[in-house]
Amino acid sequence: MTLSRTPGPALPADARPPSGYTAHDLERWMPEPPKSQARTPFQRDRARVLHSSALRRLGAKTQVLGAGADDFVRTRLTHSLEVAQVGRDIGAELGCDPDVVDTACLSHDLGHPPFGHNGEKVLDRLAEDFGGFEGNAQTLRLLTRLEPKVVGEDRPYGLNLTRASVDAAVKYPWARGEGPDPTSPKFGAYADDHDVYRWARQGAVEGRKCFEAQVMDLADDIAYSVHDIEDAITGRTLDLERLRDPMERAAALYVVQDWYMPGEPIDALDEALSRLEAEPYWMDTFTGTMRSAAALKDMASQLIGRFTRSAIGATRTAHGPDPLSRYAGDVVVPAQTHLEIAVLKGLAAAYVMSSASQQPVYEAQEEIIRDLYSRLWNTGTQYLSPLFAELWHGAADDDARRRVIVDQIASYTDVTARRLHEVLFDRALTHLTAADTPLPGLGSEL
Repeated sequence: MTLSRTPGPALPADARPPSGYTAHDLERWMPEPPKSQARTPFQRDRARVLHSSALRRLGAKTQVLGAGADDFVRTRLTHSLEVAQVGRDIGAELGCDPDVVDTACLSHDLGHPPFGHNGEKVLDRLAEDFGGFEGNAQTLRLLTRLEPKVVGEDRPYGLNLTRASVDAAVKYPWARGEGPDPTSPKFGAYADDHDVYRWARQGAVEGRKCFEAQVMDLADDIAYSVHDIEDAITGRTLDLERLRDPMERAAALYVVQDWYMPGEPIDALDEALSRLEAEPYWMDTFTGTMRSAAALKDMASQLIGRFTRSAIGATRTAHGPDPLSRYAGDVVVPAQTHLEIAVLKGLAAAYVMSSASQQPVYEAQEEIIRDLYSRLWNTGTQYLSPLFAELWHGAADDDARRRVIVDQIASYTDVTARRLHEVLFDRALTHLTAADTPLPGLGSEL
């Protein structure tokens, strides 16, 4: 869709704001003509994300274990679908529009590059001199610029979602170095995306996530904590029975403290783990049989229910029974629940992400991304997709062109990054070009 940005109603004539929302929340950055189908603007937002190429690519991007490492393990796509289901249920219980929450949950990982958080760290170091790299800032960039849906005369507008949906996808509502902790690597917008960021945040409380973004963030934490443990158990990298050994337990809880809860004493983390272990659905041993697999699935389901009920109940206690949306309230997560979620996330970190066996994998991934960045920067548009080649030619300076290179690499799946690296750096293949060797992500789409 190509549009001219001319004066006109930002709100389709047939659109009526759902309860708790205003015409301001339904505005799109680029005004669009009214649609004939009887769908709400928020339903359209969800559909645009669901049908996006960025969401499809998450199917071959690492969640915790490498994408394709096992038929069972989750990818960024399956994780995002699960987050959306958890978030939609929480949002419906608390009264915000479920499609806004669903859209934010489906979008929350779109900006993650190949190789998960490891890839994110490498790209951040490579982009340090021109604004850094952050997966959530990249998500905003995809939604509002890179994902091809609406193109104006002056610039691309990405999926051109409503203000409420864009704001709901902003997990870190501040620019780089301007958050509660200026040293934190987390931020929500690059400098050249501040115009759309300011538009999305009109009327927002500075530094505060809207209610729907808080629901998305909680759903992400819940799904992440429970499902990563499930993947680690089925992948046989975590045996919960080993936590009965005092030394093993202490070492694991130290990783929990180091990664997620540096201000909490080990005793408090141990108590949180003990509360979970006391539940009748907690399983120590996984054998892979039908009965064992069913018990593990039940444990995952029960844990998700435990955490969601706790947060919904605490939020209702704090705010009463009225529907909550936008800036009408905050999600409340009890301290005990927060600790229990952190313990599960930390156990996954201890037995998967910080495992010594993963270090050679991380080093190889870093080499791939660094090599690709160097080669793409030094070869101009030769290995860029047509979309990114167009952005390269339209860039104002070298920093903007470097950002295009980072955008291209961030769009790669794990498979594409490895395959392109083989084409460009394997001596047996050096005579080939991207045109000679068809690669996912090097076509007309992102």
